[in-house]
Amino acid sequence: MSRAPRVGPIHHVAIIVRSIDAALPRYRELFGLLPEADPINFASQGVRLCFLRTGPGQASRIELIEPLDDASGVARFLATRGEGLHHICLVTDDLPVELDRLASHEAELIDHRPRAGAHGPVGFLHPRTLSGVLWELVQADDVDGAERDQEQSNP
Repeated sequence: MSRAPRVGPIHHVAIIVRSIDAALPRYRELFGLLPEADPINFASQGVRLCFLRTGPGQASRIELIEPLDDASGVARFLATRGEGLHHICLVTDDLPVELDRLASHEAELIDHRPRAGAHGPVGFLHPRTLSGVLWELVQADDVDGAERDQEQSNP
């Protein structure tokens, strides 16, 4: 008998925007949300990222995603669908095992093995898998360590 999966809580909800610099004031004005750090360029994906904390401690975040490369999948997504929801990210305690388990349940994986993400190893599930939503899983241990490091460097 296989173990019950541990997936969740929500790590972040990603919103695609044309410009992080243009979007940030509105998130601050409407919700009082501030970046946990300056936006970063995530060159391997051709995007610029900024995470907004929605509460103290390990509260879920909002990730703003801005495409930097017009040929990237994120840029094509923005051109086709416009600004809005891009993906939902859940934490898992064993990403490689979880990807294998999902594949065995006929989930359509974009990543069959973990790849580098902004908060540690990640894997994506194609929107055809579940309700037209792009899903991301992030490895729990790496998330916890990255967040501890971030909090220690940004008191």
